[in-house]
Amino acid sequence: MIQEAHPALAPERRDRIRNLVREGGVARVEDLRKNLNVSVATIRRDLEILEEEGKIKRVHGGAVSMESRLEESVFDDKTNQASKQKKRIAEDALQLVGQGESVFLDGGSTTLFLARLLKQRTDITVVTNSVRAMEELADSGPRLIFTGGEFRRISQTMVGPLSSAILENIRVDKAFMGTMGFCLKNGITTTDPNEAYIKRVVAENAGQVILMADSSKAEKVSFARVSDWDQVDILITDNDIPKDFTKTLRKRGIKVRLP
Repeated sequence: MIQEAHPALAPERRDRIRNLVREGGVARVEDLRKNLNVSVATIRRDLEILEEEGKIKRVHGGAVSMESRLEESVFDDKTNQASKQKKRIAEDALQLVGQGESVFLDGGSTTLFLARLLKQRTDITVVTNSVRAMEELADSGPRLIFTGGEFRRISQTMVGPLSSAILENIRVDKAFMGTMGFCLKNGITTTDPNEAYIKRVVAENAGQVILMADSSKAEKVSFARVSDWDQVDILITDNDIPKDFTKTLRKRGIKVRLP
């Protein structure tokens, strides 16, 4: 039988909840209940208080830490962040694009650098939900397929189920994707559920999934979960990523490239 904690211990209990959510980035109510041996009602009450204090954000079935959550910058600001690393990552990714292949480019700022490098590749097909990538390739270059969908202004992408009419009916050789955060425990995350939906649909219909992300995204957790690492074949990042991080991924069978 669950014994409710004494009211005097409530602040200590909420500190433990706050730490658990912050460490994992996200936490389920059921997991918190088991960990603290209190009722679901108590956990929900504590989460409500922590949300009022700005420490967490309640979501269906659990909570997300506001202390580790990544806030999304407008697209042009993202493009200017870690631009040298992103260019090197894109140059390395270009080597993976084979003759006559079909590739998907999502709306990440790092994948936009790759789009710019594909302008001379008239032998390939590019599928994208990125308005910026489409603009880069509109005048010349690869055969270009634009997904359509609901326009998400902050990321300059087309997202959501309306895009699935195309994405569920094609298969690409390689999918190049960016992300807002990636960590060993929580996998790949992004800020928007509709963005996450697009990434999942593409991953299911791609021969290989290549994650392009600089090391500043490592061990960061955002709001919407995309997938576990078993959906990723290759990670291209930079040399500042912790060595134990890359070692763990390689043990899981994921190729890590450090251009």
